[in-house]
Amino acid sequence: MRSAVLAALTLAFITGLCHADDNFPSRPIRLVAPFAPGGGVDISARFISQRLTEAFGQTGVVDNRPGAGSVIGTDLVAKAPPDGYTLLVTHNAIAINQALYPKLPYDTVRDFAQIGFVGVTTFALVITPGLAVKNVRELIALAKSKPGSLNYASTGGGGGSHLATEYFKLATGTDFVNIPYKGTGPALLDLISGQTHIMISALPGTVPFITSKRLIALATTSVKRSVFTPDLPTLQEAGVDGYEFDAWYGVHAPAKTPRSVINKLNSTILKALARADVRQNLATQGIESREGTPDDFARFVRGEVEKMIRIVKASGARPD
Repeated sequence: MRSAVLAALTLAFITGLCHADDNFPSRPIRLVAPFAPGGGVDISARFISQRLTEAFGQTGVVDNRPGAGSVIGTDLVAKAPPDGYTLLVTHNAIAINQALYPKLPYDTVRDFAQIGFVGVTTFALVITPGLAVKNVRELIALAKSKPGSLNYASTGGGGGSHLATEYFKLATGTDFVNIPYKGTGPALLDLISGQTHIMISALPGTVPFITSKRLIALATTSVKRSVFTPDLPTLQEAGVDGYEFDAWYGVHAPAKTPRSVINKLNSTILKALARADVRQNLATQGIESREGTPDDFARFVRGEVEKMIRIVKASGARPD
């Protein structure tokens, strides 16, 4: 009798969970972007917010939580209830930080369920208009002639722009001084005003400043030229052998989020990315859409963590 009651209660509990998953979402979804407004992560979060609102009739609310190289916002999601109502939209900082910080308050692989890609983009090496160089070779020559006299803007210790520039320094034997900011937007504004000299910045938040000629772009960081800036050489083409550094954007949930919820969110994102108007909208921001299942994304994230560990070890990069 007792076992029968226990079995009935267990069945009722499981049925309730499944019913709750079927009704997901029944309230607004918070999308934590662990960077300040204005960069590629913020753009991606607002893109996902719109798609979830359209698909479910429940508002997707973007919550910008910058700080500590994205650790603050990322940790907030790692410790959120695993119900699908608090999600993380970020870029490869989630892999970089696993390599960069010896004692993170979360584990990138263990504490997150990967939902799916949004897209990928290259970084661009941009300079303030007042810097008297016309190409990458001249920039390297100037930096070597005046070691430590030039500085670079970054999104803080451990951010993508920080690690990309440290990698550039390592590859070219140059010495630039890091000036950290709490986001791409404020970093680019100071670069425009001449308070900093260079920045390797993710293309989405940088494109408007390049097209308006408020910043001068010298090269991109992918192994191949970007479809968005086909006239710009890659750093490899510009003479920096072996240099490759991309940004990727994706959506993550706390570990133990029900698989049915993960699949529902992934399916919604894939349907959106299949639309030509959506892909074009992302393209105008410098993001090339990328599709994949939750398992595809989980394998990719694990591989990126391993890659970033190798780069951090080789460059000796440290958080500020």
